[in-house]
Amino acid sequence: MTDPTPALVAAIDLDVPGPIISRHLYGQFAEHLGRCIYEGFWVGEDSDVPHVGGIRADVVEALRELDVPNLRWPGGCFADEYHWQDGIGPREQRPRMVNTHWGDVEENNHFGTHEFMALCELLGAEPYVSSNVGSGSVQEMSEWVEYLTRTGDSPMARLRREHGRDEPWTVRFWGIGNEPWGCGGNLRAPQFASLARQYATYARDHGDNQLYRVAAGAADDDYAWTETLMKELTTGLGDRSPRALFQAVSFHYYTMSGGWSAKGSATSFTDAEYWTTMRRALHVRELLAGHAAVMDAYDPTKQVGLALDEWGTWWDVEPGTNPGFLFQQNALRDALVASVHLDAFHDHADRLRLANIAQTVNVLQAMVLTDGDRLVRTPTFHVFAMSRGHQDAVALPVRVVERATRVVDDVEIGTVSASASTKDGHVLVSVTHLDPTAGATVRIDLRGRPVSAPVATVLTATSAQDHNTVDHPDAVVPLPFDAVRLTGSMLELDLPPASFVTVDLTLG
Repeated sequence: MTDPTPALVAAIDLDVPGPIISRHLYGQFAEHLGRCIYEGFWVGEDSDVPHVGGIRADVVEALRELDVPNLRWPGGCFADEYHWQDGIGPREQRPRMVNTHWGDVEENNHFGTHEFMALCELLGAEPYVSSNVGSGSVQEMSEWVEYLTRTGDSPMARLRREHGRDEPWTVRFWGIGNEPWGCGGNLRAPQFASLARQYATYARDHGDNQLYRVAAGAADDDYAWTETLMKELTTGLGDRSPRALFQAVSFHYYTMSGGWSAKGSATSFTDAEYWTTMRRALHVRELLAGHAAVMDAYDPTKQVGLALDEWGTWWDVEPGTNPGFLFQQNALRDALVASVHLDAFHDHADRLRLANIAQTVNVLQAMVLTDGDRLVRTPTFHVFAMSRGHQDAVALPVRVVERATRVVDDVEIGTVSASASTKDGHVLVSVTHLDPTAGATVRIDLRGRPVSAPVATVLTATSAQDHNTVDHPDAVVPLPFDAVRLTGSMLELDLPPASFVTVDLTLG
């Protein structure tokens, strides 16, 4: 039974469009970490697991269901110890290295630049390359850009042809470092800001290839780091646009119920831990607004983008697995963390241009998990699949009239989150109900234009701890949802506990 008092009363003006929700807010992240690359994306050309040139076929098939817009690689912390020329040429001749950040294991460099670009082509995703500022050089980074994107007879273009690729690739997204305040060099903000200007200068646009340079930014609410980057970005440029150096600044934010030394379990948690997780997930709204406000002071016309290029849940690793591999299960709770993040992204689409959940396969809040030759789609995968219609759609702001709340850790939070967009003659409404013990009614007045034919889908389970495994791959899957009514302009939904619902409507 649902509560007769609506948990959310809201209005959406269908004739008052907001900004475009860039499809790149649905980006993915693949680091050389644990089993993300090896056993996840890459099985090698001698594997019995079906593959395309060594790239695992079932992973590609699953991810194509998500319309993955971009894929960030090779890290993460790994990016700042990765030297790209070790990952080109005949695989048997590539030098090995030690992955000091993640498990202290040896890396054979069999998955390198050509393999990554082939993966992006199979996925239909744009590459987002993170360059090495921590232990690399300006020259090394500049030559990587040239190798990837230059035509003609330059040294790096010739080297690319020697390794079997005649024409250059198109590469737009280019990361200048990663977490320079930590694993990327333990730098202070002014130090890195100067390096970001230098490295961005030598990340050249070759021919028609135009780079979108992302300067590595803050952790969480370190607004001072963002301000330092924005000051450096706009200092000494004269009449030139601030976009002349780099086109975006990033920040990272992870959600957990505990602290960094004890993050909590992915599947065994108390009600209190559940609600703390949701409070922290919803906190991303405050962070987006805070970083955007700092940027507005230096860039009021919003020429420079904000990138949240690492986000998601981070739990203690599953018992019996390598602590450095960051393998965790993925429950319904994780899916709801993802859905409230996506709502926040839609609401900040005027400044937020890029986002990447961590990570795509077998690491942290993954889309898919692999076990031998079997694959599992996680609950988070299904949230991304259900939300595809928001990609490159026009945001429709949801004006909240009344919302149920709950006090968690002395902070009042809403128990229902919603966002909406329109594209191709349709309206897509997403609603997340966080309460794991009671149902709820939601009423949304869709004003300004007539709509019809609501088609709804729900993702829920008997418990927020429920998750999918290779033996039970469909414990948490989307299902048709019929507890939805459209009366005139009023859309009403009766939501089950701990659920994510999307409603597709046809514009009149």
